Amino acid sequence: MEQIGANKCFDGRQLRYSHASRVLGCDMTFSIFLPPQAEQGKVPVVYWLSGLTCTDENFVAKAGAQRYAAELGLAVVAPDTSPRGDGVPDDPDGAWDFGLGAGFYVNATREPWRKHYRMYDYIVDELPELINREFPVDGSRAGISGHSMGGHGALTVALKNPGRFKSATAFSPICSPLNCPWGEKALGNYLGPERDAWREYDTTALLAGASEQLPVLVDQGDADNFLQEQLKTHLLEKACADAGYPMTIRMQEGYDHSYFFIASFIGDHLAFHAGCLY
Repeated sequence: MEQIGANKCFDGRQLRYSHASRVLGCDMTFSIFLPPQAEQGKVPVVYWLSGLTCTDENFVAKAGAQRYAAELGLAVVAPDTSPRGDGVPDDPDGAWDFGLGAGFYVNATREPWRKHYRMYDYIVDELPELINREFPVDGSRAGISGHSMGGHGALTVALKNPGRFKSATAFSPICSPLNCPWGEKALGNYLGPERDAWREYDTTALLAGASEQLPVLVDQGDADNFLQEQLKTHLLEKACADAGYPMTIRMQEGYDHSYFFIASFIGDHLAFHAGCLY
């Protein structure tokens, strides 16, 4: 692991590292904010999963999370959104919604993707093991959050790993990859045409069999231009009602899909996590 960035921020430290990932077969980068409380002992941690085209740096620079994380005593880890580097395949058409920057937080099973595109295992196992070993965080007090593709990742990872995370939140999540163009393209390529395999990475499908009802907060802007075609929050609301899952889903008037939306409510989300982790 090599430190490639360090800045003091709200009396904490905003750090960036690269490391060799055995799961993804390439070098990866991640950012971590350590609040000032980490100088005295281990602190809870929130994992942030970013959306399409992002790296680990978008959230760090745009969300304004550090102020709230410092006040609440939370470490915040932001990994990259896909494997990178020589030999890692990209969308053959050069599109932005698949391949590099679009790992979708799944384990690919199809060629040529399955060697490198195992973001699910990276987020669930490899990265937390590294974070717990190298930094003053308490891995038993972990939450997960994300935006868009990362909101999909946060919700599915939390639902598929009962007990691993104490809380989950999402901004503008892709609620049902089974039923939107982004999901059909990504899961069709990473997992193949058999749609039953996609259900393991679809929040609305996972809710029906959830064995744990952890606290979940979702914010969605009603002026989001992806809402109807790609995000489909109404399917999440229906799945929660059908499963009797007490998820808090808030429609925020006038907000779009941007980081301006995230910055407006990230304080709420981190306070939500802190309420579950302390």
